[in-house]
Amino acid sequence: MKCKGYFLGIILICYFLAEAQVVHVNAHAHNDYEHKYPLKEALKNGFISVEADVHWQQEKLLVAHNKVTALSPSLEALYLKPLDSLITINKGSIYSNYIGSFYLMIDIKTESESTYRALAELLNRYPQLLCVPSSCAVKIFLSGERPIKTITQEGYKGIGIDGRPENIGKGYDHNLMPVISDSYKNWAHWNGRSKLKPNDLQKISQLAVRIHKEGKKLRLWATPDTEIAWQALLDVGVDLINTDHLQELNLFLKSKDI
Repeated sequence: MKCKGYFLGIILICYFLAEAQVVHVNAHAHNDYEHKYPLKEALKNGFISVEADVHWQQEKLLVAHNKVTALSPSLEALYLKPLDSLITINKGSIYSNYIGSFYLMIDIKTESESTYRALAELLNRYPQLLCVPSSCAVKIFLSGERPIKTITQEGYKGIGIDGRPENIGKGYDHNLMPVISDSYKNWAHWNGRSKLKPNDLQKISQLAVRIHKEGKKLRLWATPDTEIAWQALLDVGVDLINTDHLQELNLFLKSKDI
């Protein structure tokens, strides 16, 4: 299949769809929008999960870390349109050679209810991006200011919730809550550079077992971002390795055939 160009802002994106890609089911792009080419770099490096901080301002869902500026791009232009186009090109998947779900974590930075309502309305234009029983190309789940009560009461409609350890055992379905996330510092203090001691990551290992029993994935933020740490975290059951170094993690996972 020949690659078609799609505009992402003012950048013409080509995703090299005809080329075989190594897709990494453990790779999560932390603050993906801060890279020179958001989403494109994550896909080029085979990531299955990306993170975008979103603000509901000026009647738009804008992507920015702490503060929106005049240059802040929209969530629609940066992520929704390109992902929707890829699903069409690849006949139901983000990657041409991988049929599993791609994860789009939206970290809500503004008031939860109004931001969620705006997102739900926007996603009505992109039905391919909403999970249904027969198809789930993209798992969209909300972090940050999570409207967990509203989504739980209304029922799962294709937009999920980023869970926390305190949500384990509360009966949340893995479709509604596909990922459990927490700060690494709440579970370990190893710096990812010194020699790993036997019990340094024991609490994380125990946490992973509880999460996996519910069919959910474990993600930790603020983890040491080194090769030795990546391997150690994988070994104790962390499913999504949180990184700012996309190419480096890609090469590391390739070297491990993961």
